[in-house]
Amino acid sequence: MTRFCLDLTLAPLSPLCLGGSTFGREIDQAAAFALMDHAVARGITLFDTAATYTAGASEKIVGAWLASRRPAVGSLSVATKISPPFTPDAIDAAVAASAARLGVATIDLLYLHKWDVAAESPAALVELDRLVRSGRVRALGVSNFTAAQLQTVLRLQRQQGLATFRALQNFNNLAVSDVDPKVRELCAAGEVAIITYGPLGAGFLTGKHRGGVQPGSRFDVAPGHQTIYFKPGPETRLARLAAVAAQTGHPMAHLALAWAVHRPGVTSVLVGGRIPAHLDQAFAALALDEPALFTELETPESA
Repeated sequence: MTRFCLDLTLAPLSPLCLGGSTFGREIDQAAAFALMDHAVARGITLFDTAATYTAGASEKIVGAWLASRRPAVGSLSVATKISPPFTPDAIDAAVAASAARLGVATIDLLYLHKWDVAAESPAALVELDRLVRSGRVRALGVSNFTAAQLQTVLRLQRQQGLATFRALQNFNNLAVSDVDPKVRELCAAGEVAIITYGPLGAGFLTGKHRGGVQPGSRFDVAPGHQTIYFKPGPETRLARLAAVAAQTGHPMAHLALAWAVHRPGVTSVLVGGRIPAHLDQAFAALALDEPALFTELETPESA
């Protein structure tokens, strides 16, 4: 993996970072605290949340953990995301609300959660620059942007001498990916860290839903995931994963995680879950770095 520090911490980003989308939705505060404690013990240096995760509940839980544990300065960074509208007043209000829920004066990494045409407006880019210069935000990022969208906003920021986006958080797993060669090339040239999410496809790549959606799972709690995966392309790749798992003896989840954490150009991979063991399986996947095996996963059955 490519390492960047992003001026966030005294150390580079860890190869795995902790995602908080389950906090307050699939697990309560006590379970989330156990997950965060375990993440720090395993060397994770970035927690990731968003204003939209359970209507701010995830941010509040992360904030409560920060207040309780008081991690050493420079040992841990927290990223959050704001959604449109991206007008100056709306951005200012959203950042203030997220900072209050997190209980911090400065947000380490602030993402625009998704593309909106206002993201390329001079007013929005100037406001984001102001947040960095005033110390309310340390670094800027975007999430769910295409290469063309990212290229446009970076060009505008550079032309105007504004703080640039330093991180891109996009979806990336064996079944579905928004990290294509153009994205990797652009980020490498611009020193933009690529932080990916969804390495197991919300459980799709574990194979547990092959007989139908499991009650209480992410696909059940957030049905929108189903339209992304339950279609021919991802289903074919799932079948290939199952075949390689049977041939090698590696569990499907282990193979899928290993593929995701060893992608070229990726700085860090967001992992989450409900219990510490879910993090441990991602760390175990770091040890499985076999390019030939990953090529086999990507090769159609008929090849």
